[in-house]
Amino acid sequence: MLQQMELPGLAFAVWMLICFYAPVGGYPNGKVREACTSMVPCHGSSPQLSPEHTITVNGTEFKPGDSIEVHLSGPVFEGFFIQARDAEHLESPALGSFMLADRGASQLLTCAHTKNSAVSHTSKAKKKHIKVYWIAPGNAPKRVQFLATVVKKYKIFWVKIPGPIVSQPNALSPTPPLHATSGAVSTSHPVSYLSKPFNASSCGRTKFCIRNPSNCDPESASCFFLSFQQEGSSVFVEMSGPSEGYLAFALSHDQWMGDDDAYLCVGEDHRVRTITAYLKERSPPVLDSENALEDVSWRLADGLLQCSFRRSIRLPAHKGRFNLDASYYIFLADGEASEGGVIHKHRQQPLITNGIYNITGLPQDIGGSRSPRLIKAHGTLMFIAWITTVSIGVIVARFFKPVWSYSFLFGKEMWFQVHRMLMLTTVMLTSISFVLPFIYRGGWSQQAGFHPYLGCTVMALAIFQALMAGFRPSRHAPRVVCLNRLC
Repeated sequence: MLQQMELPGLAFAVWMLICFYAPVGGYPNGKVREACTSMVPCHGSSPQLSPEHTITVNGTEFKPGDSIEVHLSGPVFEGFFIQARDAEHLESPALGSFMLADRGASQLLTCAHTKNSAVSHTSKAKKKHIKVYWIAPGNAPKRVQFLATVVKKYKIFWVKIPGPIVSQPNALSPTPPLHATSGAVSTSHPVSYLSKPFNASSCGRTKFCIRNPSNCDPESASCFFLSFQQEGSSVFVEMSGPSEGYLAFALSHDQWMGDDDAYLCVGEDHRVRTITAYLKERSPPVLDSENALEDVSWRLADGLLQCSFRRSIRLPAHKGRFNLDASYYIFLADGEASEGGVIHKHRQQPLITNGIYNITGLPQDIGGSRSPRLIKAHGTLMFIAWITTVSIGVIVARFFKPVWSYSFLFGKEMWFQVHRMLMLTTVMLTSISFVLPFIYRGGWSQQAGFHPYLGCTVMALAIFQALMAGFRPSRHAPRVVCLNRLC
């Protein structure tokens, strides 16, 4: 009776703790998406009235695609939250996108379904100054104001500190051409700014398109888009996706990296640099010293990195450039780029087409997979074997032996038959799954790290376990006592 009364009492105490704790939950890691609209931290107290911190910018006018340097400074503070909003409607959602100057002290957030439209702290470490860059979107209002929430201590904070207002010039004009500058790569062709996002209306009709997710809108902050359109003796390429560092695609003769023709759009100093490269196995790309691309344009806004360029179908003078009138597997990858445009390994498995395609042939609108079907089957079978069948088999042997001790199936106790069937299924599924990666890779993979060795160990132990079970004597045999002692 006492135990029955203790359980509801404990549940009530836990419920009361949650109720009192939830309203004062802070965000020391800066994940403050819940405050995107109000910009008010959930600290259970009222904000201060007279701000101690200031917001400054390096310019008062902007055009779509321009980068504005934004500074937040003042007495020591722990947390912050910065947005840009329509100066005429400050209750409107955040607009534009930010880029970071110090990834250790600040991080990008998604507000109002616009990627990178806000910046916050990464920890409650003391700080006096924060610098970020705001990229003006293509549909920006005429006047934009920066707002900041600053947390000095848990109970001491200021909300929506007004910053300077930046505005577009009265006569809007396209951004003047920019010229790519790089110490490693020389480009002789002018680079211009894209005035609007790409669209997929011509996909499958005049353009060969690859989209992930399938049929996604290139204007969406979650859409990876790559298109090819033949124009005479050249091909016009468009590439876009949600990336803070770089986007890249490669043409390959097979479905794994190595000996591939690659093209990269890299974010560098708030601009986008378009480069050609050669991929050698799984090592970093070898950048070309000469760029064979023309009509290069880019756009960096609303959380999207977009670039376009033109390339001749055949480039006999450029070693490593594939002819575009042949069929290839197509890779599409994204990743981070550090200061100076140094790229890092892609953070997720590249998108790979399921077959080979000729991008100058019949226009198509296709998707791809970030995990080949054989590898998906490998993972699925291993999951079924080691999470499902082997777990149920162990539970049956441990707990159902006394329950089914007088039930028989094909002349044997039922628990034993079910246990044996599940364990044999585990060995069978493991064996099939073990073979699939070798079929996909065509042999042993030298770049897969410890995973193949771990897989071989699991396979060997599974077979050894099955052999031990096959040679195990019956429980009434005289030698079973010795076996039990060994086990």
